[in-house]
Amino acid sequence: QVQLVESGGGLVQAGDSLRLSCAASGRTFSSRAMGWFRQAPGKDREFVAAISGGYSTYYADSVKGRVAISRDNVKKTVSLQMNSLKPEDTAVYYCTTSMSVASLKTHRVDSWGQGTQVTVSS
Repeated sequence: QVQLVESGGGLVQAGDSLRLSCAASGRTFSSRAMGWFRQAPGKDREFVAAISGGYSTYYADSVKGRVAISRDNVKKTVSLQMNSLKPEDTAVYYCTTSMSVASLKTHRVDSWGQGTQVTVSS
């Protein structure tokens, strides 16, 4: 099973930037879809961004134009660069993986990380 460990969360002000990272274990990383979800208090976990093994990227409408997902297959990491942060971006952000972006976006995933808190103050 793929193990995922997130880092990079924190408390920032509206308009600031933050970069989240996720380190993965396992030998199939380069062929896997990797992605980020988030969950705000009292809300369902929602899709944020995904990147395929072929480096195609996908974003939720709520973050499109403000975030960028990237991957490093040598280091087995996936990152989420978030810019122009808003208070409504406040949530626990989770790294996840699946064998396809289609499966990932519908929560059919193989692993979840433990999550990292992002808090954006107004």
